[in-house]
Amino acid sequence: MNGTKRLNEASLPNSQESSETQVQNDLNEHSHQHSLHAHVHSEESLRRIVNRLSRIEGHIRGIKTMVQQSSPCPDVLLQIAAVRGALDRVARIVLDEHLSECISRASKEGNIEVELEQLKAALDRFLP
Repeated sequence: MNGTKRLNEASLPNSQESSETQVQNDLNEHSHQHSLHAHVHSEESLRRIVNRLSRIEGHIRGIKTMVQQSSPCPDVLLQIAAVRGALDRVARIVLDEHLSECISRASKEGNIEVELEQLKAALDRFLP
């Protein structure tokens, strides 16, 4: 699949710790398929994103439990809204980092057009 990593059910982690490790590994292996620069971010930034995603993962498991226990629909919807908000905040961190690191780097290296086109394409898919 164009060199991208694909997860299947057998490879999914079964504990919080291994899940965090998997997310960290995935983030470390993250690269732009068509970019002209290496996609490198600080350990602090990666840790912050992984921690937020781990909390969201736990929250989603909590929602699944609520549904399995037939919790009231309004309560479930409220928790889903909270997860959406948390995902939006992670997306904002990723976007801020992309603008401050990747776009800035591309500008200095003279590849700004490619990076901007990729950003526009990603935003087209991301935004409703």
